[in-house]
Amino acid sequence: YLLGHERTNIADVNRAKRELERLKRIAKDEGVYDDIRFRDEIAKLEVDVVALEMMVLRVLSAEKAGKNPMDIASLLKIRGSEIQQRYSELMMLAAGPSAVPFVAEAMEAGWQGDYVGAAHVAPLAGTYFNMRKTTIYGGSNEVQRNIVAQTVLG
Repeated sequence: YLLGHERTNIADVNRAKRELERLKRIAKDEGVYDDIRFRDEIAKLEVDVVALEMMVLRVLSAEKAGKNPMDIASLLKIRGSEIQQRYSELMMLAAGPSAVPFVAEAMEAGWQGDYVGAAHVAPLAGTYFNMRKTTIYGGSNEVQRNIVAQTVLG
């Protein structure tokens, strides 16, 4: 029961929506938003975020109706964690070389130093590497796929 809720929360739709908008801002600021191939990747991600949101709403609706929708919690975890990794990867691609340097001191409150690139791209490397863990916690995606297969195939 609790793991099902944890996996549903890992989907983190609200964060995905915020980060999608942030990705668009970074892409515009860095001049890659006009690249049709890059914008196509953003569009694919946006479709996946909307689909994930619909899945979460479906789970919440079923739960409110007294049903046990936790059988798709593994799917939410898989898709949500993959989306988190994709938006962090696209942000790194949009920022280009400016995203690579990570200034640890910049993460501290009151830091007044200079960023290597624009201030909004400074934490992207840290975010990118941090998002790699999302396919592991809450049960690795490989394990979740096995759970889905057993549920579907019996």
